[in-house]
Amino acid sequence: MTTRAIAEAVPCSEGAIYVHFKDRLSLVLEVLQQSLPEMLVPLHSLVNNVGVGEPERNLMDAVDALGRFHVRVTPMLCSLMSESELLIRFRQSLSDSAKGPHRGIATLATYIEREQKLGRIDPDVDAKTAAHLLMAASFFHQFTTLLFGHADKLETRRLVRFALRKRKAGGPRKST
Repeated sequence: MTTRAIAEAVPCSEGAIYVHFKDRLSLVLEVLQQSLPEMLVPLHSLVNNVGVGEPERNLMDAVDALGRFHVRVTPMLCSLMSESELLIRFRQSLSDSAKGPHRGIATLATYIEREQKLGRIDPDVDAKTAAHLLMAASFFHQFTTLLFGHADKLETRRLVRFALRKRKAGGPRKST
């Protein structure tokens, strides 16, 4: 994630980047900020849709939104891994507990827990594990798509159904 590569992609001069952004971290944070509504609006609507519509469909819509967000930010986030100073500064920018992927995971888990209380999702489903699974699968799908240049479409319905499967009493989950 060099300023040269960014300038070529936009297109603009490298100097023009610094007219608008203090440094590359400021640019990264702005891209994230601009991309967040694409993810946050559907996640927040989950909270408003407790008891409304089908839980499976509501979660599919949320996972689809996560996927669109991850399409936009995964390349940038992965590039941070190769620059330790930039990565450290990025982590510091997320030190506020109101920032970071844990918020999206918490929103998914809260939705699942509330639907469980209404009897619309099996109470044996571990809401936090299901939420982690949905978030991780969305991110990893985009990561592998970028890494290999192609991937099968993420089967959101199957993913959500798998995440919401109840465990049989006393036994391990069967794989599909």
